[in-house]
Amino acid sequence: MTNTIKATILCLMVLAAGCSKIDDFLGEPPSKTAAMEIERFDQLEQIMNGYQPALSGAPSAGFSAEVNNTAVYSTDDYFLDKQLYDAQPGAFNLTGIQYTFWDADILPRNLTTDRFWTNEYSKIFYANTVLEYLDKVSGGTAEQKANLKADAHLVRAYSYWVLANTYCLPYSEATKNEPGLPIKLTINFEEAEARQPLHKVYEQIESDLAEAMKTTVPLVQSGRPVHWRASKAGVNGFAARYWLNRYNYAKALEYADAALSAYSTLVDYNTEMRYGQPRTVTLNAGTPQQSTYTIQYPYAHNNQMDFTDMIGWKEFLYFRMLSHGSWWYVPSPELLALYDQQHDLRYRYHVVEGYSYDRGMINPSYDYPGYVFFFKDRVPSGPTVAEMLLIRAEALAHAGSAGPAMDALNQLRAKRMEPGVWVNLTATGKDDAIRKVAEERRRELPFSQRWYDLRRYNHNEYEGDDVILTRSFYPYTISNVTTSQPLKTYTLTKGSRRWAAPIPNTDITASQGVIEQNKY
Repeated sequence: MTNTIKATILCLMVLAAGCSKIDDFLGEPPSKTAAMEIERFDQLEQIMNGYQPALSGAPSAGFSAEVNNTAVYSTDDYFLDKQLYDAQPGAFNLTGIQYTFWDADILPRNLTTDRFWTNEYSKIFYANTVLEYLDKVSGGTAEQKANLKADAHLVRAYSYWVLANTYCLPYSEATKNEPGLPIKLTINFEEAEARQPLHKVYEQIESDLAEAMKTTVPLVQSGRPVHWRASKAGVNGFAARYWLNRYNYAKALEYADAALSAYSTLVDYNTEMRYGQPRTVTLNAGTPQQSTYTIQYPYAHNNQMDFTDMIGWKEFLYFRMLSHGSWWYVPSPELLALYDQQHDLRYRYHVVEGYSYDRGMINPSYDYPGYVFFFKDRVPSGPTVAEMLLIRAEALAHAGSAGPAMDALNQLRAKRMEPGVWVNLTATGKDDAIRKVAEERRRELPFSQRWYDLRRYNHNEYEGDDVILTRSFYPYTISNVTTSQPLKTYTLTKGSRRWAAPIPNTDITASQGVIEQNKY
């Protein structure tokens, strides 16, 4: 384990400040000895209850946060062009620009921090801590311990999956021996740090998933979903996602249906979505063009620190949030064009018109929307009921069952659109059904799942869903964007090794080169 993660974890195991329900974890000064003094079952329970990340942004037992720059910037859901950049260059940080254009030169050599890598390995450490001490602590029934064990295995499986699908090449027979990840199964700081072959990582994920499947915990407890902890529905939901990404549509359908049979509640945007607190801004102040504009946000934008609305989002099967520190998910024109902008309530509430004004583009004014879900920075990324319907639809479409595939889509669309003839989709056959499912996935799950979807579209055996990513922008260096130079075309091709994001160089250095950077 790298020194960065070691130092973080030693403090966090003792001082989980800012993490819900683990504030009184041990109450000892931070030290290696204190961090290991776990004696009671309830202490392990408190670790696993930590769904809320520390407000400082540090890695923590806040299992929900996924600070994944690749998911935010590197897909065709995100947009940046010359005109938007020129309107206010300061709104776009250079690291984000490098991810936007799939940099394979500067980032591999100079990426000093990556909270996603560090946070996910911190979560793995917490899971390993629970597994290490579960048979050593006092208290807890055999059933409680078995379910907590399953919970820890789900955390570890989920973290290894998102890491592998960010920092490693897409899995196939051709890539299974490519570099995977360092596999950490203990809390021993001296455990081997070298990246294991990719197939070993996937074998570990499947092993952890099999253990997680042993949970007997229902999602709904005392009348409400407890989705920040492992449940039978949550594990099935993650299994459905896992097997979809392994192109095993039969298993994906099996687990999606299992999740839906346990819990199938959807949010009805016709009756349950609403606007929140608006903001009025002055545009072009002091000029003849001075005016005011009122930005309308969804109600879920209201709270940055209060998790009530997020925890109350009743579609979650397993609570995870994509988190974006720059506070602007910039939707591409291609993404926006997929919505029925008159009747699709996802467009009405989540595509915030004039959001560029929120980001400071007010004098001179420049109008561009933003995608907003929870506050300015968070988009649901954990398995949801909606995702299960989409997985069901995609699996059926690939099996040639176009009609039932559309039925699954229309079940979701009925809760997302104003009533009318535009709600129900039909498909002329397999290819049309697959295309319509892919478009609906993009409307429903922008940013959070698009990177994973693009990886599998471009590496499965079905060529009809391939996507070549191309953008036009200025050249850039390690220190600036060179706006004086002609625009350059950037492309991420189907077979590019840049489908694996760079590993933070500080961790490579701290491991004394044991962890190897991806080769591009």
